[in-house]
Amino acid sequence: MIDTRRLRTLRAVADHGTVTAAAAALHLTPSAVSQQLVALEHEVGHRLFTRDGRGVHLTAVGKIMLGHANEVLAQLERAEAEVAAYTTGAAGEVTVACFATAISAVLSPAIAALRATNPGLRVRVLDAEGDHGLAMLLDGEADLAIAVEYRGAPDAADRRISRSPLYAEPFDLVLPHDHPEAESATLVSLADETWIGPYPGNPVHDVITFACQQAGFTPNLAHCSDDFRAVVALVGAGSGVALVPRLALRDMTLTGVVVRHTPGPERRVFAAVRRGADSHPLLSPLRSALRTVARSLGTG
Repeated sequence: MIDTRRLRTLRAVADHGTVTAAAAALHLTPSAVSQQLVALEHEVGHRLFTRDGRGVHLTAVGKIMLGHANEVLAQLERAEAEVAAYTTGAAGEVTVACFATAISAVLSPAIAALRATNPGLRVRVLDAEGDHGLAMLLDGEADLAIAVEYRGAPDAADRRISRSPLYAEPFDLVLPHDHPEAESATLVSLADETWIGPYPGNPVHDVITFACQQAGFTPNLAHCSDDFRAVVALVGAGSGVALVPRLALRDMTLTGVVVRHTPGPERRVFAAVRRGADSHPLLSPLRSALRTVARSLGTG
């Protein structure tokens, strides 16, 4: 009989690529993770990983087992959801990993709405920038993640998660108010400028870089911050120009800058839960509230 805890360990190692990183995500020691992998290989009767320096790679049998692990763990999520529904699921806590702009734009209004419709539902929020939210979801640290499309993100066919789109928001150009291109700037006209934006690893960094490359240049990102208020402040100080998601500019003091709507990239935002948890009675009303708020955003 295969121990399901070892299947979780298998998936964590496959997701993170090293025993050490998987151990940190599972709150175990590397030794304990290694022991679980050895025990699972003994249960299966085949090697599941090969080592390459510090990293590990799935063997052909390991890939087969990972596919079954995803199905088994999704079925366990469904079982937990049905049991929770049977016992009414009227009260309890869910943990949401979400990036800062979406906390303000959709998550906080959804929580406020749920106070009236589902008073027994408590939402715990973890600020998770970049691609961290999905990793926290898959590692079990969060029950729902609000995340952004980015290169390398799990797609809609990924068997580990279930996704639902929330909104897409355009990026706006932000320039110093006295910039020569303040009234007519386009991406192409700013090719030689100094740029300000998030650090590599933040999905927004990828979006900005790709948009500029599509316009025929690689942006000179001389100043980096994952805080869009800091980005706009630096633009206002004359340190460069920036592309900023439109919702991040909402309710922001735009001193010394000009904001131009221009054809360009979009940030696509979605909510994700582990596959099988779609119908959980605590997650269903939260997902519904998020969709309702997202429809009212008017990001165009």
